[in-house]
Amino acid sequence: MHRTVQPGERAPELTLPAVNRDGAVSLADFRGRRAVMIGFFRGLHCPFCRRQIAQLGAAQPALAALGVETIAVVNTPLERAQLYFRYRPTPLILLSDPDCRTHQMFGIPRIEFVEPGGGGPAQWPRTRPEDFAAARIDPTGELGAPTQPVEANGVLNRKDGFEPTAADEAIVAVHGTQFAGQFLVDHDGIVRWRWTEAPTSANELCRFPSAAEMIEAARGLAAHQT
Repeated sequence: MHRTVQPGERAPELTLPAVNRDGAVSLADFRGRRAVMIGFFRGLHCPFCRRQIAQLGAAQPALAALGVETIAVVNTPLERAQLYFRYRPTPLILLSDPDCRTHQMFGIPRIEFVEPGGGGPAQWPRTRPEDFAAARIDPTGELGAPTQPVEANGVLNRKDGFEPTAADEAIVAVHGTQFAGQFLVDHDGIVRWRWTEAPTSANELCRFPSAAEMIEAARGLAAHQT
């Protein structure tokens, strides 16, 4: 497993195709001009990631006022993401990474399953299937009661009227255990704040930073650079 990029370290260089504009976008495009709040999310199959992308979009005006660009990297093929966001526009710069290549470059973890009933405790995010099955979440309060994470996805997808496509199901099969992460990168390309999902247990899955937390991080960066 790759080590997660930490505050004070240089952000990896990335270039990805844009979902809601022409061409590709690189972090280097903003070097020397603007800081960047960049979020790496699971594919559109994940209702919690869809909600966090919407929340990040709602925070975009406040972040922009603090000199911060906002980017969301989605683990969904480009054409599928373009179709979805055509009907759900966002002020974010949306990028497509169906291979989770950039998630891995930033060292964002994923769940790794070990043999069922294996001896001794597994160190999260390595976990036994039976331990993962025992996890319960309700991070947005929409489920009514703590629910097993896979079941929670199904509940919210049905609530949203979201029908996974073959492209979505293919992503789940390969990258369904990928965590999400967000990083604030200053205009020199240095990470100044970071958040990664579920740091200690499966019960923390799908909890994301609030708009207030992201804006506070941007305020701290703005104060540091003035």
